Amino acid sequence: MSRSRQVRGFTLIEMVVTMSIFAILVAVGVPTMRTWVMNNKVRTVTDALQTGLRAAQAESLRRSRQVVFALTNSTTPDSVLPLPAAADATSWAIYTVPSMTDGSEPITFVQSGIISNASANVLMNSNGVAALCFNSMGRLVGNASANVTAVTGGATCTAAAQQFNISANGSDRPLQVNLTLGGQVHMCDPAIALSAAHPEGC
Repeated sequence: MSRSRQVRGFTLIEMVVTMSIFAILVAVGVPTMRTWVMNNKVRTVTDALQTGLRAAQAESLRRSRQVVFALTNSTTPDSVLPLPAAADATSWAIYTVPSMTDGSEPITFVQSGIISNASANVLMNSNGVAALCFNSMGRLVGNASANVTAVTGGATCTAAAQQFNISANGSDRPLQVNLTLGGQVHMCDPAIALSAAHPEGC
């Protein structure tokens, strides 16, 4: 006579304990995941801003002429002249500055990029700066007529070092982009003091 083998499943108590442990892990992990996602969005916006600034400086050196880097909310910066520049905008655009003042030389659109279209809830503080000008040596230079129309902030390029602060609600890693008078772009962490041991600090 063969003995039937009992098939044993989960008991109600085992199921409740398993679900409780799972709920605790989710409750602990969700805030951490949200912070990680927002930190990545801050980094994405920072990288996009750095890309635009470095591209503008590189174009000024390559073309050996003054180039404008402008922040804008325009979705078609290549077809809108003068460009409506705005501080803390969602995109950037690069134009050349005509060397002739008689209007015989056209403004040349170089390229544009998106700063925060895919990174909602990320805040960029450009400290009121809407446009920056790089001279043929790649340095920041003043220009009272930078081929942009100010919507917010100043459309006039000033020869001064600039600082951009990028942050987001839910992020614990705000970032900062510093642009020196010589045109060097440096991303740093404002929560860390700059030192030989911490080159990522501000």
